[in-house]
Amino acid sequence: MLAATRPTGWDFPLFLHVLGAMVLVGGLTVAVAFQLLAWRKRDPADVAAFTRAGFRALLAVALPGLIVMRIGAQWVYSKEGWSGDNDPAWLGIGYLTADLGGILLLITIILAGLGARRLRRSGGSKSVLTRIAMPLATLLLIAYVIAVWAMTTKPN
Repeated sequence: MLAATRPTGWDFPLFLHVLGAMVLVGGLTVAVAFQLLAWRKRDPADVAAFTRAGFRALLAVALPGLIVMRIGAQWVYSKEGWSGDNDPAWLGIGYLTADLGGILLLITIILAGLGARRLRRSGGSKSVLTRIAMPLATLLLIAYVIAVWAMTTKPN
């Protein structure tokens, strides 16, 4: 019922926020799937291909999704008139996952990129960096799913 009574001036910023969140979670899901496939493959060419695809999903899909989601979130926050005092719990969960998750996403992208580069140079042998990036991306995906739950159910 709350969404039915919000001013129409909030529609576009809220749309940007939700669109960015969907792209972010989708990009992370694809990256985790590719990294999991790379982890399970034995052929060096397959490992390198799936690792590069996972890195590209993080860099070209998840990172822009995070940026759009964060811009939309801040825009909606300013329009709603929150002051930072007595903000609801769901808002805190969103900020925590967006800000700390953004830092962790950058670290994951760097590790996945360096791991993909090492795979190319070494001829496709397994890389420790890509083995670290996959659990980090999975952790991020879980955190963002929790944030989506908090944004939709709005627990206090």
